[in-house]
Amino acid sequence: MSNSKEISLITSIFPIIFLVSMLVYNIFNNEWLGAYTFHIILLTTAAIVTITGLINKVTLKEIFIKIYNSVKSIKTPIIILLLVGALAGTWKVSGVIPAMVYYGINFIDPTIFLPLTLLITAIVSLTAGSSYITSATIGVALVSVGNAFGIPPSMTAGAVISGAYFGDKMSPLSDTTNLASAISGTDLYTHIKYMMYTTFPTFIITFIVFSIITLNLNSFSSNDAIEIGVISEILKKDFYISPLLFAIPVSVLVLAYFKVKPVIALSFGVLFAIIVSVIFQSNILEQIDISTLKAIFSSVFTFTEIPLEVIDNTKNTKLLEGINDLYTRGGMESMLWVILLTMCAMVFGGAMEAIGALNKITNELLKLADSAFGLVTSTVASCLGVNLFASDQYLAIIIPGKMFKKAYEENNLAPENLSRTLEDSGTVTSALIPWNTCGAYHYGVLGVSVADYFVYAIFNWLSPIMTLIYAGIGIKIRTIISNTK
Repeated sequence: MSNSKEISLITSIFPIIFLVSMLVYNIFNNEWLGAYTFHIILLTTAAIVTITGLINKVTLKEIFIKIYNSVKSIKTPIIILLLVGALAGTWKVSGVIPAMVYYGINFIDPTIFLPLTLLITAIVSLTAGSSYITSATIGVALVSVGNAFGIPPSMTAGAVISGAYFGDKMSPLSDTTNLASAISGTDLYTHIKYMMYTTFPTFIITFIVFSIITLNLNSFSSNDAIEIGVISEILKKDFYISPLLFAIPVSVLVLAYFKVKPVIALSFGVLFAIIVSVIFQSNILEQIDISTLKAIFSSVFTFTEIPLEVIDNTKNTKLLEGINDLYTRGGMESMLWVILLTMCAMVFGGAMEAIGALNKITNELLKLADSAFGLVTSTVASCLGVNLFASDQYLAIIIPGKMFKKAYEENNLAPENLSRTLEDSGTVTSALIPWNTCGAYHYGVLGVSVADYFVYAIFNWLSPIMTLIYAGIGIKIRTIISNTK
């Protein structure tokens, strides 16, 4: 960009104003451009950014190179998204998710379902070190269980995501946890220990809120118990249900624990599920297609629905809604909308980076950081901004981490202050943005839109608020000189 001139702050912000305006308009005119409204808005904004860059003498070649590199950087997440689609299809056909639902509705007390969901997903995520794996495995099953209990999917999805990101933050196996500690220059376990001060209070508050929500839901009636019994009968009739099926998800978690690459772990989960389907679920495969091979192909790539006369004959609408997703969602094809959205977001983020808009906004924030509270506030704002406009969780850690590292040192603040702030605001808020790679992923996996689960993803939006409270009060802010808390 040797011939380009430095972009002004107003020019940097203009595409953002346009994007936000279009998104606000979409709130009141839902899908006014069709099913691909988000995609069109992002690409239109990227075009505006490109024109802005050309006016500021940034060459088209430079912009295209940045966009190419931006899209290229998500090739692994795209593969993971496709595998998750295959996982959803094969785990349903193999009986894994139906078995989770069967045992869940029969042995979980609905009066403690939401707080229990929070705890279960937190434990799984701590073990796997990944919110993605947690959401794609136990998360999908818990949403179906919640449906059976008559609990809104938005609440269950919020609890799933809250628990999943608690584990994603605190697990030494998590890529974002390792990235935040590395980029800030602090020891991994020092980073994790220091996060406890803000993370555990946030998690406790989230647990209390979900407990209160659960207690205030409509009481579980005898009619609901009858419906649960009907669902159980349907599942047992259509699938081979056994605790042995849990060997599939357990094997994936074990591979994740031993730091096997997600692509390999998920591929193994798909292959294992296919084998189990052939051995135990021949009835389901026959209902999908007369050819076993075609049925397996369908579950992996284009799984749409399993025809079930028992469900078609029931007149209970609530029952249909509670069990429908078990028979209609899955396959790689189900993830294409999400993948396209993610790619559009990266096109926009690459264009913003190419014209220097992201750096300009971050540098302006850096100028406002003249105290510990100012630094933390600027870091939080920067992380939120990158998540919002670069649409990538990793960039939301890397860019602010690099930009603010020296400022923290100059203010005698220990690097763990920076690493904690990066996680409290960069890692967790990524799931709260529909076009962010994480927000799009969880929508694609759980089938619940970000707009629906946003309010109930309490841990995610409360985390940056908690870190600001700590900085504002001045507690648990460690300095370099005294190395005191």
